Amino acid sequence: MSNAPFKSQNPEAAPLRPAGSGRIAAVLAVLPALVGCGIAEPTRDIRGARLDPQQVAEIVPGVQTRSDVAALLGTPSATAPFGDDAWFYVSSVTRNRVGRVPSVEQQTVVAVRFDERGVVREVKTLGLEDAAEIDPVDRVTPTPGTERSFLQLLLGNIGRFGGGAPTRMPGSGF
Repeated sequence: MSNAPFKSQNPEAAPLRPAGSGRIAAVLAVLPALVGCGIAEPTRDIRGARLDPQQVAEIVPGVQTRSDVAALLGTPSATAPFGDDAWFYVSSVTRNRVGRVPSVEQQTVVAVRFDERGVVREVKTLGLEDAAEIDPVDRVTPTPGTERSFLQLLLGNIGRFGGGAPTRMPGSGF
C-alpha cells in the first residue's frame, strides 16, 4: 500500500469533501435569517408614570390638595407651562423598530387641575384616542443678508485678513 491520500477509483466521481460541510453550509445560509429576525424584532418599552387606577380614583375634587396628590401619585411627569395649576402624569408603551422612529401603542395621561388655593378642581384620564394630530409649520424664516452667490462664497475671504507681518508679543520670544 502506498502512503498517498485516498483517491476514488471512478474518475467521474465528485471530489471528496470533509464530512459535515453540507451541514455547515446550510447553517451558514440560515443563520443570517435567524439573526436578522432577532435584531429586527421590535422591542416594547414602558415609559413614564404607571399609575394604579384605584389610586387615581381616590383623588376627590374639592377635598384633596397638591400635597395630597403628590403623596398619593408622586411627582408629576409635567406641569402646566404657565403657573402650577395643572399636573400631568404621562405613561406610554412604545415599540422600537430598528432604523425607525418608535411608534406609540398605548398612552395614558392623568391630568389633575388645581384652583388658586391648591385644591383639586378636576381629574381627567386621557388616552391615545384623545390625542390631537398636529401639522407643524415647515416654513423657514428668512434671514436678510445671508444670500450669497457662488462666486461670493468661493472668493469671500480674499482680502478679509490683514496681509502685514505677524506681530510679536513682548517677552514671548516668538
